Amino acid sequence: MQATREYLEGRLQETRDELTQLDERLESRGDYGLGKGDPLIVRWELNLALREKIEQRAEQLEDALERLAKGDYGMCESCGRPIDPERMEVLPQTSLCIKCARKAEQTVSGG
Repeated sequence: MQATREYLEGRLQETRDELTQLDERLESRGDYGLGKGDPLIVRWELNLALREKIEQRAEQLEDALERLAKGDYGMCESCGRPIDPERMEVLPQTSLCIKCARKAEQTVSGG
């Protein structure tokens, strides 16, 4: 359990470092407006989208650390069954087993 905590904390720190780097890139935004177009704005918008995804990963890692502290880490929040260890290795922040994750994805995508 200690090794898992250290691993999650390490991943969380890496993720926070990525957020800091992206924040620095987002400080300078190209000038654009009606009739203007700075090609750097596309890169800025991509960095903004990337930041949102990384911020979401950080929140998921924080949640995983909380689940670990409560003793719920590795259990699916939807069905309550254990999450496959291989899935946990690839996505340590996951809170859903593959079956429930697929169901959730179908619900979101309207499938």
